[in-house]
Amino acid sequence: MGAGGISWLLAQTFWVGGLWLLHFVMLPALAKLGLAPLLVEEVADALTPLLIGLAAVCAALQVVVLVRAERIASLWRDMRGQLLLCVLLMAAGYFAVRQWWPDARPWLLFSYLVLAFCGLLLVLQPVPARRS
Repeated sequence: MGAGGISWLLAQTFWVGGLWLLHFVMLPALAKLGLAPLLVEEVADALTPLLIGLAAVCAALQVVVLVRAERIASLWRDMRGQLLLCVLLMAAGYFAVRQWWPDARPWLLFSYLVLAFCGLLLVLQPVPARRS
């Protein structure tokens, strides 16, 4: 496995693991510890945009790795490319909605969950390998 494959796996671990850890482990654990619901919500409001930004940067790195390994057409022909494009669009949509329509909490949660499940599907895909 070359540098591209290692970069792919490392980026994927950071953003997919971070999204799942925050929403499905850390926030429920904070709530179960008995912290005030407003405090848990403040933690979520502070960390969620950071993780979505990290997801966008890591997905962009994965796009670069995929294009270098399998050409530009793999972005729309390959499931990995389609998932990465979906991640980038959902991250952009999250920040656009957050900026111009901040009261749209259901849309923000929907965007977050789509990112998390796209990441889960991406984990099940093979690492791109450079063709000889």
